[in-house]
Amino acid sequence: MTARAADRARYDRATAHLDAPVAIVDLDAFDANADDLVRRAGGKPIRVASKSVRCRALLERVLARDGFRGIMSFTLAESLWLARSGFDDVLLAYPSADRAGYAELAADPKLAAAVTVMVDDVAQLDLIDAARGDGREVVRVCLELDTSLRLLGGRVRVGARRSPLHSPAEVAELARAVARRPGFRVVGIMAYEGHIAGVGDAIAGRPLRSRAVRLMQAAARRELAERRAAVVRAVRAVVPELEFVNGGGTGSVQHTAAEDAVTEIAAGSGLYVPRLFDNYTSFSGRPAALFAQPVVRRPGVGVVTVLGGGYPASGAAGRDRLPVPYLPEGLRYDPQEGPGEVQTPLLGSAADDLLIGDKVWFRHAKAGELCERFDVLHLVAGDAVTDTVPTYRGEGRTFL
Repeated sequence: MTARAADRARYDRATAHLDAPVAIVDLDAFDANADDLVRRAGGKPIRVASKSVRCRALLERVLARDGFRGIMSFTLAESLWLARSGFDDVLLAYPSADRAGYAELAADPKLAAAVTVMVDDVAQLDLIDAARGDGREVVRVCLELDTSLRLLGGRVRVGARRSPLHSPAEVAELARAVARRPGFRVVGIMAYEGHIAGVGDAIAGRPLRSRAVRLMQAAARRELAERRAAVVRAVRAVVPELEFVNGGGTGSVQHTAAEDAVTEIAAGSGLYVPRLFDNYTSFSGRPAALFAQPVVRRPGVGVVTVLGGGYPASGAAGRDRLPVPYLPEGLRYDPQEGPGEVQTPLLGSAADDLLIGDKVWFRHAKAGELCERFDVLHLVAGDAVTDTVPTYRGEGRTFL
């Protein structure tokens, strides 16, 4: 029996009492992935990206482990909810236009002490000030650096379009603007190198593209390490009491942690290890989050149909954004239909061994987005469900 076949047997036994659709997290794999992230971080604390987890119970579980500290959130409403729930170090990773949220933040000493907001433009400070109302708490601010690699005099750009602040001088100037402004305090710098941390460099069947990605990433790491260090020096000249410099992501943990200028690493997807993280040479994780759909039809030889399953992930539309049938091994989509809203045909010899009511296990393309489809996660240890915990959706929280 292969390791994957053994996992399927465990998951089927653990969830035999549960009807599909059902979502699980394998705690043995989850904890092993957490240990691997800590090892790769080399002693620097890991801030957990909540968008990749979207379950308070699992955020609490990982933050109770050595090597993890703080949360990186994705909306202001989520940040305030987490702070009210007892999480005392929440960094909002994206600028917000949530005026009601800013009014709440500026009026509550506990929230203002726990939440740090992201800024890359003076106009965002104007919005916060306009939203304050009577709130006079000091708002903690993190400045975001654009990490993109610019080539040929800026005519070629590699990396996500995030912050407009690219040079040390630009970041330092915004730091001075915040320092001059009552009611704000710069406490950190963030620089997320998505073109390194979020792009696989070992693409199956595409050796030339994989080599090109590795060459690009090596050049990007060298350029960013030098520029990030210069940015930190420039900002510390304005804000000597800077508390943290955040960088990285699951795919670049060990590389980012090696930079002296970086004080903490961000990671989250590496806990669940969705399918987009199969294509990396720098690490290998264990799939921990899966969902199962029930077989409801057997249309013919070599084909079964499961209920639902059309759960595409965000990003540029493509096959890599689709979930993949994972267990039993050997199933594939019908190219004429793909994963559907209410039914999904699956082809392959493994289909002939499946009966009506059997479970087919899938892996989602991205990590936390799976939780937007399910109210609860069943936590599996060995071959038993040891707990059932709500996702954000299960707690009535749909932040985006």
